[in-house]
Amino acid sequence: EGSTALSSGQKDYTTEAGLAAVRDYLAEHAPGATVEAGHFPNTYRVRWPEPRPTPLVSLLIPTRDRVEILRPCVEAILAHTDYPNFEVLILDNQSQCPETLAFMQAVAERDARVRVLEWDRPFNYSAINNFGAQQARGEILGLVNNDIEPISREWLDEMVRQVVRPEIGCVGAKLYYPNDTIQHAGVILGIGGVAGHSHKYFHRNAPGYFTRLHLAHNVSAVTGACLLVRKAVFEEVGGLDAENLPVAFNDVDFCLKVRAAGYRNLWTPYAELYH
Repeated sequence: EGSTALSSGQKDYTTEAGLAAVRDYLAEHAPGATVEAGHFPNTYRVRWPEPRPTPLVSLLIPTRDRVEILRPCVEAILAHTDYPNFEVLILDNQSQCPETLAFMQAVAERDARVRVLEWDRPFNYSAINNFGAQQARGEILGLVNNDIEPISREWLDEMVRQVVRPEIGCVGAKLYYPNDTIQHAGVILGIGGVAGHSHKYFHRNAPGYFTRLHLAHNVSAVTGACLLVRKAVFEEVGGLDAENLPVAFNDVDFCLKVRAAGYRNLWTPYAELYH
């Protein structure tokens, strides 16, 4: 028998001791934050306080036609988001499809939280989002792909609680493919030659490397498919690089600029969405 295995009694003790240690730290350094036991032994979840009053979040959704993915995305965000204070900016990049145009007009008329802004230039993901950021009324920006659908109603609440921490830059979410395998659990530099997603294709409930898939933790970068950042930080680093990175890797570059500016980027498993 290996002597490293803990008896269940020892496990309870170490978890309790860990909770006490984290609780003491939070009491001194982050009043208002609480800690609870995580899904696995010796893991913990810190619940950061929700800022009061709740800051306005501007969700930027670039799109062109494709009403069949845009409609479920926008409807799901409007219907399945508990966070009380957000606006949706649909950034229309030269849509021609009548059904798409009709949907955008209808949803903006029906729901005061929705605005449609026209970007009548060739596709440039960085430039479109920089344009959206300039029009955003919120002090927090959310980059959201047009094929994202929330699973957990508290997805935005969790991301806001993290992103308002002064030391945090970008916050990313746990994204799944429709078959419940993982699409994004943070970005690791070097994978595939440039950067790639951590734990891709792992099952939704898999623990991951040292239970990483169930713990909020620091990462080099997160995907722009669902990314929150304070507008002040976005502006501090000059937004996305529209000149050199119009299509791919602009999100990774942005996260690295944010990290170089002295902030930590963070991934949380408590914001779950389909992508």
